[in-house]
Amino acid sequence: MAGILRRSFDSPDETRPFEDGSGRLDVLNTDGGAVGRAVFEPGWQWSKHIKPLAGTDSCQSAHTGYMVSGRMKVIMDDGEEAEFGPGDFMRVEPGHDAYVIGDEAVVALDWTGFGDYAKKA
Repeated sequence: MAGILRRSFDSPDETRPFEDGSGRLDVLNTDGGAVGRAVFEPGWQWSKHIKPLAGTDSCQSAHTGYMVSGRMKVIMDDGEEAEFGPGDFMRVEPGHDAYVIGDEAVVALDWTGFGDYAKKA
């Protein structure tokens, strides 16, 4: 293992475009696990755009990440809600829906929840 690792999301190991054009996920695979950069376009909502791929009623991935741009609202299955924006760290447990707020795309980095996210079976 090298002492320094430099990778770029401009050359990801995998890109998972959302079929309807509502965004994409770029994935870098590392020894420590997958790291993802998601781009969610205005109008994107997990329950509309990812639920058909996931086959679950709500997102069952845990997310630990950083919001680069845009605004997103997350609603837990129990009704707890939070909004995230640029510069925010986020930790979201499984069992939630999320959607883009406003007309700016959300760009988010996640190092725990995107390994299998939006992956076709």
